[in-house]
Amino acid sequence: MDFTKKTVIVTGSARGIGRIVAERFASLGANLVISDVDQEQAETVAGEIGGTAIGLKANVTSSEDVENLFEKTKKEFGQVDIVVNNAGITRDTLLIRMHEKDWDMVLDINLKGAFLVTKSAAKLMMKQRYGRIVNISSVVGLTGNAGQANYAASKAGLIGLTKSTAKELGARNITVNAVAPGFIATDMTENLPEEAKEMFLSKLLIKRAGTPEDIASAVTFLSSDEASYITGQVLTVDGGLTIN
Repeated sequence: MDFTKKTVIVTGSARGIGRIVAERFASLGANLVISDVDQEQAETVAGEIGGTAIGLKANVTSSEDVENLFEKTKKEFGQVDIVVNNAGITRDTLLIRMHEKDWDMVLDINLKGAFLVTKSAAKLMMKQRYGRIVNISSVVGLTGNAGQANYAASKAGLIGLTKSTAKELGARNITVNAVAPGFIATDMTENLPEEAKEMFLSKLLIKRAGTPEDIASAVTFLSSDEASYITGQVLTVDGGLTIN
């Protein structure tokens, strides 16, 4: 795959899966925008990646921030070809103990943020008559998970957003797909209780935790010309978790 002359924005890409996805695009020749709520961190990561990577601050829950993100990207690179909605958080607890603010925060960042970014992306991509949008959902958006009602709702919502926007944008040569990671070895999953980790690992058909690189492979495929006839789909990358 070759992304030379393509411009990619990856939200929440200063760390975790987002950073690995961003690094993969950079290694394949893309102009890269590291987008994060922390300006300094975004710039630091962009400097470490090198090449044409730049770091820009964007709180994805702010329409003003998101619009500025796209304006600055277009000013720097002239276009936006690929957007990866990766920014996300967890605030896990059982439903009866969940504070309203934790519900709102997770839905705002994980789902509203993807809506705002997709809306701004669509405006540019429709004029270009070209675009690739990949949303990072989760297997819990398909199956649900105790203690993650807010997170599961946000990731299920992302799947609905993916399918609806794919229908709206397909005629303009814009594909919209989702990747649903399973149990991936990241800082987020490292903080899970040991019994939760063991439960996930026991259900895997491929007997290892997934890696951010596994997710990066799926994202770059769906963003490539090889996937130009794929839209509105959810690619589950979970080692067989959801079928076991």
